[in-house]
Amino acid sequence: MRKIVLSVILITILVLSYCSNLFLTNNPTNPAEVSNFNTGDIAWMLVASALVLLMTPGLGFFYGGMVGKKNVISTMLQSFMAMVIVTVLWVIIGFGLSFGPSIGGIIGNPLPNLFFQGVGTGTSWGLAPTIPFLLFALFQAKFAIITPAIVTGAFAERIRFWAYMLFMVLFILFVYAPLAHMTWHPEGILFNLGVLDFAGGTVVHMSAGWAALAGAMFLGKRKIPKANPARITYVLLGTGLLWFGWFGFNAGSAMGANGLAAQALGTTTVAAAAASMAWVFLDKIMGHKLSAMGACIGAVVGLVAITPAAGYVSIPHAITIGILGSIVSNIMVSKFPKGKIDDALDVFACHGVGGMVGMLLTGVFASKAINPAVVDQGLAFGETKLFTNQLIALVGVSIFAFTMSYFLFFIVNKITPLRVTEEREELGLDISQHGEYL
Repeated sequence: MRKIVLSVILITILVLSYCSNLFLTNNPTNPAEVSNFNTGDIAWMLVASALVLLMTPGLGFFYGGMVGKKNVISTMLQSFMAMVIVTVLWVIIGFGLSFGPSIGGIIGNPLPNLFFQGVGTGTSWGLAPTIPFLLFALFQAKFAIITPAIVTGAFAERIRFWAYMLFMVLFILFVYAPLAHMTWHPEGILFNLGVLDFAGGTVVHMSAGWAALAGAMFLGKRKIPKANPARITYVLLGTGLLWFGWFGFNAGSAMGANGLAAQALGTTTVAAAAASMAWVFLDKIMGHKLSAMGACIGAVVGLVAITPAAGYVSIPHAITIGILGSIVSNIMVSKFPKGKIDDALDVFACHGVGGMVGMLLTGVFASKAINPAVVDQGLAFGETKLFTNQLIALVGVSIFAFTMSYFLFFIVNKITPLRVTEEREELGLDISQHGEYL
């Protein structure tokens, strides 16, 4: 049955893409619009898009080094396949659902942008007027790619690969796309509420964190939950790639080569450094050794926490966000009920909680002096409206992301079993799912 379904999907996509000229309208270049483009902005956004894509294989190394040796390939492949599946899905329908004409401020109408119809090099997105619309769409694709890849750390070492890919498709369509539309589209309900999310603390990290918690709860515990990490060196390499790529993630969200991009780059790197420092310091205070794993996890938590605030806060406040995010996530990791919920790589405690801390602290430290687009400043400047809006959005997004993700896991499990058998789990996913091994 699976062979038939996969054949139908492949043939359908092939036929539709081949015959696209018959049902899609051409959008000729408008010279007047092209003249408004800025070559410096275009060059930077091309680089930023590549940097963000690099984060996904970086995440693969980060996660792959943490799992047991017999699950390294499968874990890394889950991130790699996100680049493959989500890219095609984004072009066909995902971009339209996220950034198409608004339907009630909740989701976009995908029809005008099916197969990137109308997404060319002669027009631009309203909030990124100096770069081609196509470049904006491709930049946003990289955010969609990494989000389901982040989720995989929660159910590592026990999920069937085909079931994961089905969940990934449904997650993009029914969780990621609505959140992206509500948060980043000018007619989105969170956008109009005044919620600030510069580069994806809500859309990417909170959604992934809550989906991770739902997945860990639904799939249950691993048979052997404490395998020794396969390669700490992979974790170090993955962290370096993530940190490097995150400059595109955050600074690229300025949508141009400008001062705001420089500010976001600065807040990103200092938050990561401060968070890594705080994590290893706290480990030592709590009686643990300074570990490579701790330093890496701390850095990533800092990157997560600063993401929603990167273009809205000062450098000193970025240090504050990094330290606070690191402390809260560290405590969450140590207090998380691992005996009851097996979030294998602490995705919820790091990405989910880190994203929520960053979102709330954006409501504390966002400043008009840093970004004139800030209408209501944070609590630190004596204003309360922004913080209240951030808190409302946090609660709403959390409920939506968790309940919808849990429902999607339920649906996928009805279609095809989510979890491998005990025999295959004990054998390892590398050999049982892929016929490969280290």
